[in-house]
Amino acid sequence: MAKKMTTSAGAPIPDNQNSITAGARGPLLMQDYQLIEKLAHQNRERIPERAVHAKGWGAHGTLKITGDISKYTKAKALQPGAETPMLARFSTVAGEMGAADAERDVRGFALKFYTEDGNWDLVGNNTPVFFVRDPVKFPDFIHTQKRHPKTNMRSPTAMWDFWSLSPESLHQVTILMSDRGLPIDPMHINGYGSHTFSLWNDAGERYWVKFHFKTQQGHKHYTNAEAEEVVGQTRESYQEALFGAIEDGNYPKWTVQVQIMPEADAEKTPYNPFDLTKVWPHGDYPCIDIGVMELNRNPDNYFAEIENAAFSPSNVVPGISYSPDKMLQARIFSYADAHRHRLGTHYENIPVNQPKCPVHHYHRDGQMNTFGGIKTGNPDAYYEPNSFDGPVEDASAQEPPLRIDGDADRYNHRDGNDDYGQPRALFELFDDGQRQRLYSNIAAAMGGVPDEIVERQCKHFDKVHADYGAGVRAAVQANKDRANAVPVTDETSQTAAE
Repeated sequence: MAKKMTTSAGAPIPDNQNSITAGARGPLLMQDYQLIEKLAHQNRERIPERAVHAKGWGAHGTLKITGDISKYTKAKALQPGAETPMLARFSTVAGEMGAADAERDVRGFALKFYTEDGNWDLVGNNTPVFFVRDPVKFPDFIHTQKRHPKTNMRSPTAMWDFWSLSPESLHQVTILMSDRGLPIDPMHINGYGSHTFSLWNDAGERYWVKFHFKTQQGHKHYTNAEAEEVVGQTRESYQEALFGAIEDGNYPKWTVQVQIMPEADAEKTPYNPFDLTKVWPHGDYPCIDIGVMELNRNPDNYFAEIENAAFSPSNVVPGISYSPDKMLQARIFSYADAHRHRLGTHYENIPVNQPKCPVHHYHRDGQMNTFGGIKTGNPDAYYEPNSFDGPVEDASAQEPPLRIDGDADRYNHRDGNDDYGQPRALFELFDDGQRQRLYSNIAAAMGGVPDEIVERQCKHFDKVHADYGAGVRAAVQANKDRANAVPVTDETSQTAAE
């Protein structure tokens, strides 16, 4: 027998086909609450989209630890044999909710692990570095990726103007404009925590760590021309690929790796190990295999489980913590604050964001408070300390102190910083074909950009490698020559013949 349709208050609905009117041709009546409820809910079906990473695709899965890094961390989810349920969300950065999936852009790689000690979120990208290293420049950078306030169109001029004035972006720009800047789907990308995080053990020892997720599906990418064909057929190619693969039982997997740096080494490296525009050389700090991440279950409801998913690097568990990485420090605040704005004060009470372990705290009231007051187990225990058996602090979760030196000041992050060496090392790994596609992709992205900005950017490429700057200049000029060429018609052919 079919379930009976009801109002949101539970009353049965007798007729879902016709509104209540005064006669067959008469006006509607205000008493038709069923109609009013339906229209009111429709008006409120959409919530604010994410300011960045708005377009995304996700699935549930499992993290299985097969290696042993127990000497570095007490985190239960990282102990040998641990299996932790998790959620992954992939995304583009710049596009809105309706953007095409197959666009050249960085891909977000956000993971939520439901550990027995609370949720651990790792919010990174498919690249190990980023465009800026100081968070005060992050809003400016994002403005260049979004729509121009007057034209309401994306602005290549703004993008390249900012990058050409920010040489620290060179490493990420080179990756973005390379083959890996346009992957065919979420399964064929690596993921990186990107930031430097820290691990700490029962002995109170801290180690710096980089997290890597290496795709077991291999790397596959589109050229710009191939992507244009795909977008012409579907704007949902990533969603189709990820959802379809999991539905068919082809569960994507990633090998989980870490780079470990002893705490004191951070004071000795020739580069700043907390600089988000830099990688740690694998020869100095090799990648250690520790496990496998597998995605094996599609969400039952995309909105409830993916759109409502809230990831924040503020979510760490005992044994895992932060570092002096400036961008990480800012994101610890900004991500959680964005969720409070977008989803409500108690956004972590939404089922997909709820920890799977017991939760006890003294937060109260406000939006999304659906847990019956406060989570202390006693209505008299609504403050701390109290005499009513309310939850108390746990000293075992106290991490070792963070080694921080220096006076508080606004340090110039470009002073004494080599922004060309690591992009040069990457460029020198490219073969001739990869370099030609890099030049071509950059030239295509520079269409309509003023010559002085193009030249300013090319001077940065020169400092990376002479071939880099020369190759981009040649590709830009070739595009101009093609654009200025006189189209051949029957009339011009006849004139030429005469």
